[in-house]
Amino acid sequence: MKKFLCLFLIVVYYQPTFSQPDRWQQRVKYVMDIKMDVNANQFTGKQKLEYFNNSPDTLHRVFYHLYWNAFQPNSMMDARSRELGKVLIGRHGQGQPDWDSRVMDRILHLKPDEIGYNHVLSLKMNGVPQLFKEEETILVVDLKKPILPKTMVVFDLEFEAQVPLQVRRSGRDNPLTGVRYSMSQWYPKMCEYDNEGWHPTPYVAREFYGVWGDYDVTISINKSYILGGTGYLENANQVGYGYEAKGAKVVRPAGDLLKWHFVAPNVHDFMWAADPQYKHLVRYVPNGPAINVLYKNKDNDPGQDTLWSTLADAAVIVLPFMEKHFGKYPYRQYSFVHGGDGGMEYPMSTLIAGPSLGTAFHEWMHSWYQGMLGTNESMYAWMDEGFTTYAEGLVSDYYYNYQLQQHPDNKGLREFVERREQQLPLHEADSYNSYFYLVKSGLEEPLTTHADHFNTNFAYSLASYSKGAMFLEQLGYIVSDEVRDKILLEYYREWRFRHPNADDFMRIAEKASGMKLDWYKEYWVSTTKTIDYGIDSLWEDNGKTEIRLKAIGKMPMPIDVLIQYKDGSKEMAYIPQYFMFGSKPIEDESIPRKDFEPWKWTSPIYIFELSHRLTDITGIEIDPSQRMADIDRKNNKILLKW
Repeated sequence: MKKFLCLFLIVVYYQPTFSQPDRWQQRVKYVMDIKMDVNANQFTGKQKLEYFNNSPDTLHRVFYHLYWNAFQPNSMMDARSRELGKVLIGRHGQGQPDWDSRVMDRILHLKPDEIGYNHVLSLKMNGVPQLFKEEETILVVDLKKPILPKTMVVFDLEFEAQVPLQVRRSGRDNPLTGVRYSMSQWYPKMCEYDNEGWHPTPYVAREFYGVWGDYDVTISINKSYILGGTGYLENANQVGYGYEAKGAKVVRPAGDLLKWHFVAPNVHDFMWAADPQYKHLVRYVPNGPAINVLYKNKDNDPGQDTLWSTLADAAVIVLPFMEKHFGKYPYRQYSFVHGGDGGMEYPMSTLIAGPSLGTAFHEWMHSWYQGMLGTNESMYAWMDEGFTTYAEGLVSDYYYNYQLQQHPDNKGLREFVERREQQLPLHEADSYNSYFYLVKSGLEEPLTTHADHFNTNFAYSLASYSKGAMFLEQLGYIVSDEVRDKILLEYYREWRFRHPNADDFMRIAEKASGMKLDWYKEYWVSTTKTIDYGIDSLWEDNGKTEIRLKAIGKMPMPIDVLIQYKDGSKEMAYIPQYFMFGSKPIEDESIPRKDFEPWKWTSPIYIFELSHRLTDITGIEIDPSQRMADIDRKNNKILLKW
């Protein structure tokens, strides 16, 4: 028996490393038993954590996140929010305070029974008590015996917590939604350790980075409460509330409490929410996951029921499109759970404050860029929020066009879709406009800025969401949309569950495109240099037309120039950038393309020649697709009237 057990542990321990041959990463296995007191808004918990040190390093300390300690007066989150509230965004400092409107100075005014806290009461490693110190939202544990490379240890801890009033993401009794409990960032969570070392990032505002592993969570709560969130409900037929198998008889135990037992394989976090008045909708994607929608209709508005039902149906419609373009969704369920303060993503689930389809699509797409790829959001927020924003636009376009096909006589829907299609670039117009506004504000910072360290919330939001989304749209301009789409699928295939960084993405892009692209990342991500090209002049010489372009901005790009002729024909002039060492494929076979010598970025002027006479030309336009983020498009087009 002992020999069999030893062999089993060896197989289980080494299995996670087989699929990750090129980059080690840590692994966790949580077992938690939670007892919730809904009258005091407090709970106690026991946590067993198996921690696999797959690194080559000896660890003398470990760190845990204690997120809810941020919801106390004078915390770092409170201080930072109030400081940003002193910054006015707008012309001549006369605009709006820069603080997050959900936080503002609310934390400062929380009463003792309204604050949040996580307190660790005891902590042992392999049965031996350890020394630990609570430093606001981080627990520092100095180990009595180090964790050796390639070994596993077991941490046992007991903790207590109080659910704060809803301020940011998690909390209780949000007047907006009426939801009782939004339970995110709610437990002591081991910080990530990777090839850059520990990441004990304090909870100041945003973002998250976690260790992948398996969760086994049992929550004991008043039996009138209905729960939803991460994981698979193991005792569904005992719980009921819409989770039970079809035709099953629900038999709940006697007493006031009900245990909800969830398991969640291969995730890096666990969220749940609870309310006695949740309604539970279930949909099934053919050959795919179950879709759970839990919402509270606090005003008994029939229109709300319709909107939440529409959201559930929409999820079934869009998932095949999402998987085709971004990769397979690997879990057996996904839950849209009414709660939180807007929209916030978690593994297998999201907290969403209302039935907005755009928000729902956005949060679900986070399952790819935050849930499965798991980039360090603090350092690469643009790779999570930006890529997700880009994908949200595509999913929304697909959904509304699908609905139009199903309801071609719906005039309002047709006008809505037509308005979307008139925007260029189609689904990214808002991102481009937001970016241009950011540039004009003078507050832009490089995308390499740590998410918590942007000087303003304003700059963080527009940079990570809008400029991040434009990174992919503009990449399509550089390598072609078709190649960009292949890059995204290969990125998913190669790097899911492996915590990629920006360089990892660029190597995938270079391999798929056959071009050098490191320059693009360096300019767009590491600097705030802008793109601005213009048509400087044109003239005729010996029956041929000479066109001179000028690089006004400091970020170099390849250039598409569309030429229109009197006879109605068109021609595309393509000028690659020198350090691409390659050319994108022809994107539109209906328009002949002539390739010219690469533009060397050291020269601000580029002249190319057309075989036509000047009077044959009626129009010249740089980047007619408008995918290039040219900050001044007024000098991109010339119309000639002869």
